Formats: sequence, C-alpha cells, structure tokens
Amino acid sequence: MTHTYTVTGMTCNGCRTSVEDNLNALDDVEQASVNLEKQEATIKMSKHISIETLQNALSEKYSISEKNIFNVASEAKTEEKSDLQQLFPLFLIFGYIIVASILLNVKPWGTNGFMLDFMGLFYIVFSFFKLLDLKGFPESFRMYDPLAKVIPAYGWIYPFIEVALGLLFLMRVEIPIALIITLVILGVTTIGVIRTLLQKKAIQCACLGTALKLPMTKATFIENSIMIVMAVFMLIKIYTS
Repeated sequence: MTHTYTVTGMTCNGCRTSVEDNLNALDDVEQASVNLEKQEATIKMSKHISIETLQNALSEKYSISEKNIFNVASEAKTEEKSDLQQLFPLFLIFGYIIVASILLNVKPWGTNGFMLDFMGLFYIVFSFFKLLDLKGFPESFRMYDPLAKVIPAYGWIYPFIEVALGLLFLMRVEIPIALIITLVILGVTTIGVIRTLLQKKAIQCACLGTALKLPMTKATFIENSIMIVMAVFMLIKIYTS
C-alpha cells in the first residue's frame, strides 16, 4: 500500500534527505520518497504504519500529517493569500530600509546618498538573515540561483559578499566596483528567479535566508530589479559626469 503525507518544516535539500532517510529506516517501509517543493512524502509500506510512528521517526523540526481533504483545504487557503500577506516581513524590512535611507539624507537631501545608503543597508540587513542559518541557506539558494547550482561554494560565500558590498556602499569606498558586482550577482540571481516563476515552481525564497519562510513570487523579482536599476543609474551618472 502507498500513502501520501504532508511534511512541514523542510527548508532545503538537506532537510529532504534527512526526512527521507529516517522514514526509509522504519520497519515495514518499503520505499519513502520526499518532494521538497510540494512538502510531501510518498510512502510505500508492507502494512499500515500509524502517524505517531512516522512522527516519532522524525526530529521535532518536522511535522507529518495525513494528506486528506483537510490538508488540501488548508493548502488551498494558504495559496489564496495575497502576495502582500505572504511577503509582509519582506515589505516591512524594505520599509525600514527606505525610511532609514531617507532620514540619513533628508538634510540636505541627496538622491545619490539616498540610493547608496539604501543599497548598503539592503545588503547588510539581508546578509544578517542569511547568516542566521549559514548551513541551510546555500541549499535553498542553489534551488534557483544558476551560479550556486554550478558552484556550491558560491552559496556559502554569498552572504559575506553582501556584507562586503554593504560596507562599501555605506562607507563610500570603491563605489563603481561595488555597483558592477551588484549588477553581476543580482543579474544572475534574477535570471534564476525568472526561470522559477515561469516554471511555476513552489519553492522557498532565500532572500531572507531560511529564518523567515517566504515563497518565491514576483516580489522577489521586483526587489532585485530595484537594486539593478539603482546600480545602472549610479554607474551611468558616475561615468557621464
């Protein structure tokens, strides 16, 4: 007999492997396969295994439940949430960064200073959340970033690249170089985001690491686009003035 279960708490391929291995280790389990994107586990068993037994085989981080009409209704309700509701933490952080950048440049007002401070604070704040779970971030990041897929080490050093870029912008050091690097790394990530959106994959966005579970949506594309547009604008202004 084969049953499908809902598994919550998985944020990366490491989580998926852990859940899959623990389920396969159970007696009477012939084969267990876990789908990270769907948050599902399909288990082929020789005889029925209670949900309590399955849950006890997993760590407290994960929760497993039967895939029934109530689960489907719950998932449908979650999908009905607007982008604003799902991405409220992201928009809240953006709001704080914008306000802080305005206050730093309001007297006297300077557009260049505002953009540099915005980009600097953006990198510092976003890198902070990624560093909260440096072990889990690379796995989530490589699910959609083309460069991280090819070079796994890139996912590990990416948060530190953001820290360095943030400091360069805030300290007004080597701004042209920082802008060019911004175009490259965010350009690559944006390509991956576009591919994911076109394929309509339901995966977690790693923009705020794994501490805050955010879905990959158009907002992720918009946030990268804002930074890219600012970088292009600043480069044009630097080299034409």
